[in-house]
Amino acid sequence: MSRRNYWLCFSLITVILILDQALKIWVKTTLRIGEEIPLIGDWCLLHFVENEGMAFGMAFGGRTGKIALTLFRLVASAAICCYLVRLIHRDQSRTSLLVSVSLIFVGAVGNVIDSCFYGLIFNESYYEAATLFPTQGGYAPFLQGRVVDMFYFPLIDSHWPSWIPWLGGRRLVFFNAIFNIADAAITVGVVWLIIDQFIAARRQKNPLPPQTQNIR
Repeated sequence: MSRRNYWLCFSLITVILILDQALKIWVKTTLRIGEEIPLIGDWCLLHFVENEGMAFGMAFGGRTGKIALTLFRLVASAAICCYLVRLIHRDQSRTSLLVSVSLIFVGAVGNVIDSCFYGLIFNESYYEAATLFPTQGGYAPFLQGRVVDMFYFPLIDSHWPSWIPWLGGRRLVFFNAIFNIADAAITVGVVWLIIDQFIAARRQKNPLPPQTQNIR
């Protein structure tokens, strides 16, 4: 096993996981659901919402669906972890591949922690900021916690032109997804992985010509 690969992945995963969970705990214990804090103007906000576990505020219906989604994420995280361990043990693994898989793994784990444990260790946040380890117990059983999201970038906040069918006059917001550090890590990791695989495939298809030395 390459010690360099190990420490690269371990450090990246540890730092992102700590940042993700620290920010989520701070938001959960400081803000009420729907409350927001402007960071830069009115287009870069911390806006506290909770969702049932999918990325960028998307939900997955019902109690059974929530449990199934959490179990799926646990299995997926375990599979990604096994793949990452195999990459770490290969001395020839590309740094870019290690980084991209590490980002996907830590993002999945960050949201799995919310889904598994936040319902046990927090109370509700509808009317006041939540309490960590409340005496009356949490708001949901194991595997049924909600993921904390907070980053909101409404770069465009306008209305559709009135002449557009069905959409005319309706509010237009871009980018209207609300996400967290774990979601961002997964997105960056997936995009990085696709680009890395594309570049690697091109290099295999068109290898560099061998260098020759001039003999005098």
